[in-house]
Amino acid sequence: MGSIGAVHEERVKETQSFSTTTHHHKQQLDAGALFVLKSKGSWWHSGYHLTTSIVAPPLLSLPFAFASLGWIAGILSLVIGAIVTFYSYNLISLVLEHHAELGHRHLRFRDMAYDILGPIWGKYYVGPIQFMVCYGAVVGNILLGGQCLKAIYVLWNPNGSMKLYEFVVIFGAFMLILAQIPSFHSLRHINLVSLVLCLMYSTCATSASIYIGNSSKAPHKDYSLSNDHETRIFGIFNAMAIIATTYGNGIIPEIQATLAPPVKGKMFKGLCVCYTVVIVTFFSVAVSGYWAFGNQSAGLVLSNFLDDNDKPLVPRWFIMMTNIFTILQLSAVAVVYLQPTNEVLEKTFSDPTSGEFSARNVIPRIISRSMSVMLATTMAAMLPFFGDINAMIGAFGFLPLDFVLPVVFYNVTFKPSRQSPVFWLNSTIAVVFSLVGVTAAVAAVRQISLDAKTYKLFANV
Repeated sequence: MGSIGAVHEERVKETQSFSTTTHHHKQQLDAGALFVLKSKGSWWHSGYHLTTSIVAPPLLSLPFAFASLGWIAGILSLVIGAIVTFYSYNLISLVLEHHAELGHRHLRFRDMAYDILGPIWGKYYVGPIQFMVCYGAVVGNILLGGQCLKAIYVLWNPNGSMKLYEFVVIFGAFMLILAQIPSFHSLRHINLVSLVLCLMYSTCATSASIYIGNSSKAPHKDYSLSNDHETRIFGIFNAMAIIATTYGNGIIPEIQATLAPPVKGKMFKGLCVCYTVVIVTFFSVAVSGYWAFGNQSAGLVLSNFLDDNDKPLVPRWFIMMTNIFTILQLSAVAVVYLQPTNEVLEKTFSDPTSGEFSARNVIPRIISRSMSVMLATTMAAMLPFFGDINAMIGAFGFLPLDFVLPVVFYNVTFKPSRQSPVFWLNSTIAVVFSLVGVTAAVAAVRQISLDAKTYKLFANV
């Protein structure tokens, strides 16, 4: 009996010790990690988050990218983008799992860079780049939401007087409500609906493209590229930036942070769910849209469903339904990309020792998140050229975050032999996509400077 009592007493001490350690660990977490990046999700949930962050309405600009690349280069770029990003995202996941097994779980991209590459890289490069990418994606999605709302309005009231910026404000007001959802994990059910929605509007876009392409009203199919050498070169790199943005994520560590421990193997399953949807949607929309409209493919393929006189080429209700699916998913995508901003705001203004829903934390949360959405909405209304913003975000942000840094993280963490194929594959990816990123950035800035001569602030385009 004495022996059993001693064992029981020892186990009680171990439990108390574990509880104290866990409590101490929680106390060490700042409010951003504690409240926004809760680790409660399953691998299915990570699949929903990944799909919403990658399979988003910017995929409707893929036929436009094909118009600058042509058939062979366009399809090749899509295939390479899928392979490299799946590989890169899996590398980030493996690095995160490795550090978690060592007892140091990274919950944020900048924390990961801080630990692996050093304080300067984490604080002054990766952190600002990620924040710019994610907040830029929020601005782009709010703008696109406004454009889709306007498309519905014009469809039913061609002579209406409402301007684009008014629709952007309406969508922004809806985002004000969604922005108050407390944590990333809380979005899991919304992101499941988002997964279904992206399949629905992609199916609609593909079906409409095929229908129009086979109809008597089909535009003349011209797949030739620009004869101007400079325009063609810059168009190619601009298109590559758009494709990089379409595959972009930029929040893999934050998504993996939502997984309940142990995390090993869960992200790979989530990536498989996501890329099944990627293959179905990206390729169907890109190929059908470019086949139907050729080098006349608009920055958003939905715009091609109206002729030059704004007459619908498919039934009005069909265009309206497609736009509604797109708008609903845009709201989910925008709120996902708000999470890094929300985490920073929570870390800055909230108190981790107070309750998540205490007045001390709820009031600054509502105020700070509302101000964040209002600023993004104002920027979207002021700068109404979505395609240009899309390309710039891809060049400056998604290319380094999603194509270059993952392979660098892997090589620095696992130190593969310089004679191994993995080392040279990763090094090649880093060098090639760094060069592509620099060139695409120049092309994106050039395109914005050209369009700046045409567009005005708060323009009704």
